Amino acid sequence: MTTSTATYTVKDYKSDLKPVWCPGCGDYSVLSSITKALADINRDPHKCAVISGIGCSSRIPAYTNCYGFHSIHGRGLAVAAGVKLARPDLTVLSAGGDGDGFSIGGNHFIHACRRNVDMTYVVMNNRVYGMTKGQPSPTTEPEWDASAMAPPGGTGMSPFHPLGVALAAGANFIARAFSGDPNGTASLIAQAILHPGFSFVEVMSPCVTFREEQREWKNQVHPQSTETTTDPAQAARNLTTDDGLNIGIVYKGARIPYQPGHKTTANVSDLEKEFAL
Repeated sequence: MTTSTATYTVKDYKSDLKPVWCPGCGDYSVLSSITKALADINRDPHKCAVISGIGCSSRIPAYTNCYGFHSIHGRGLAVAAGVKLARPDLTVLSAGGDGDGFSIGGNHFIHACRRNVDMTYVVMNNRVYGMTKGQPSPTTEPEWDASAMAPPGGTGMSPFHPLGVALAAGANFIARAFSGDPNGTASLIAQAILHPGFSFVEVMSPCVTFREEQREWKNQVHPQSTETTTDPAQAARNLTTDDGLNIGIVYKGARIPYQPGHKTTANVSDLEKEFAL
């Protein structure tokens, strides 16, 4: 995986499609951060693949000028892993949300961390199901009941901790960013792409349509108080004081990425013949 001999700018990674997110959605900024990260590391757009599941944030592949695939709900990581294993020369990113990634896709998330395929997973966490109009998600606070879709008084269930689960399952790079800091988010995504193995970046991306109180995140987020570590035990200890608003790289591991020894020998024309009617 090498940088290009050509020089690309952010616009080279953006498609002509106009995003259709709600006004104020943090995903606009995350899209810009992803394209900036790719431009910063100067990867050929045709050597990049962006894979997603279902949800507001999963629209991102259509808004990039890279190869893309919009898969079914919760299955983006499975498809992304298949792409990377078949084409290890590609830079592979998977994009999704907290519902897609941690509910129906939770099992794939855990095993993607475990397998440690060399790809990057960017999750836009707004702690709500935005596309389906405001139900609690796996990361929603137990007492949140501001939506008519939520149980009175909240769900009462402990929220899913993406960074802790990623660490326990074996992710090789773990970080949290905030969409209100697009340059900082782009930097973290670029570092995630460059780090070998499975990299996970949780991006706090407000859904101001269904969770207007998240406008205050810009005043609440702060740099993490602990240093980035290469020791998983220390990272686990650091996460015990995580308030969900810490920004930075939690962990950088040294596991060797998984890549099977066999190589694909069939060419595209041979594969097309198998599907000919």
